Amino acid sequence: MAAYTSLLTRQLSFWSTGDQLTRYTNDAGRPAAGGSVPSLAAGASTAAYGPEEPVRPWLDRRHIIGTYAVFLAYAVLFAVFSAGEDQVWAIWASCGYAVALVIMWRWSATTAVLISVALAVLAPLLWLSVAYGLEDGMKVIDRSAVLLLHHGTPYFSSAQVTGWLSYNPYLPVMTLAGLLSAAGVGGLAGNSGVWLAIGTVVPLAAAFWIAMPASPDHGGGRRDSPRAWLRSHNDALLATAIAVASPVIGLNLAVITTDPPVLAFMLLSLALAVPKATAALGDATTGASTVRAVSSGVALGVACDLKSTAWLGIPVLAVMFASRDGARAAWRFLTGLVVTAVVLIAALAPAVLYRPSAAVALVQNSVLFPLGLTHYKTPAESLLPGHLLTDLGTAGHVLSVGLLLAAGLGVAISLVIRPPRDIPAAAWRLAIGLALMFLLGPNVRFGYFIYPLGLLGWLALNRVTAAGSPGSVERLAGDR
Repeated sequence: MAAYTSLLTRQLSFWSTGDQLTRYTNDAGRPAAGGSVPSLAAGASTAAYGPEEPVRPWLDRRHIIGTYAVFLAYAVLFAVFSAGEDQVWAIWASCGYAVALVIMWRWSATTAVLISVALAVLAPLLWLSVAYGLEDGMKVIDRSAVLLLHHGTPYFSSAQVTGWLSYNPYLPVMTLAGLLSAAGVGGLAGNSGVWLAIGTVVPLAAAFWIAMPASPDHGGGRRDSPRAWLRSHNDALLATAIAVASPVIGLNLAVITTDPPVLAFMLLSLALAVPKATAALGDATTGASTVRAVSSGVALGVACDLKSTAWLGIPVLAVMFASRDGARAAWRFLTGLVVTAVVLIAALAPAVLYRPSAAVALVQNSVLFPLGLTHYKTPAESLLPGHLLTDLGTAGHVLSVGLLLAAGLGVAISLVIRPPRDIPAAAWRLAIGLALMFLLGPNVRFGYFIYPLGLLGWLALNRVTAAGSPGSVERLAGDR
């Protein structure tokens, strides 16, 4: 009982990193349901738009003030109940959210949002990168880059594994973050955590930019007019900034975990899958073009070659393309994905293609170790049902794996019975499926819930309503 109470105390935040290589003592706190309101952005009020123009309600000043108040409350509580690197982030974030609220209340929402990014993400990231040593996960990434440069694979073979830290649960693309360090570059330029942050912000910004097309000017102006162009890009900038500053992503970036870039590329894949809008809000849309379908597959292929948590997106998006645009679009999507995955593996783990032991090591490290099916297991702990079952012994572990497979089967059946026919439906199906798998699977941390929360937050930020209408018309904005 005392041991359980001690574990419960360590888990007060109910969040820990999703990385398999991070001990609970170093686990980053994550926002609980109350603080996980989808990353919301501030901007001009609805009144600034014309009565016929589509607007995004979560970019309204009133919504963002309320959301930032929730962010601030979470950060303050986390600063009180956490310690170490988590507490450093919480203190910086509390200041950032508080300053943003004051500026937002009196002056510019855009300025407030950007300041919150600087104080809640950039400052603690730089502080922790200089004042603290690398987390276990970053050490593994740096080691994998050294192995790649010298042996053509980022993985130890079975004979070389001497403990749980010998495993590399990440897929080959994650190795890119450590290449400069492996090449001898020091300081922030060689810090793998900094490159993971860059690898998150760039695709995340692209996802918002693509999903937020220019809307017609007031009075029926052209969609490509300078005013419409500036408005859409301001919306994309605000949405990106708030998503980055939110506890869901900002905390993960500051304390450096490997999940944010995976989520960012998944969102980019969804954005590229949005059908091209032929006119204003409410008008018909065409299906995704060949370039869009292939590009969506490429983006998801990168995510799948970063971490296995993105793999559920393959059947969900493939079925969505097939049901919405036809079988050819689905095959184009899958072709882009498979070609990307193979090319990246050939470039970043070439030994896997010609050395059987290297191929076995890839499966052992990136599939079996996360499932707890290797000799050495992660010592990280959580209070999720699947992990608690695993702690009961072999029978509990088998049951947890069985429940994980059952969750996957349930998602597959739902795709057959009721296939998603648009991006929101696909994102919801993916979020629900991932949440179930994280709840039931073995050796899973609360930090993995960055994926379903991030997916729902991205949908909220892209939600469009018709200004001035008594009933809201909701849809994901079409692309350019």
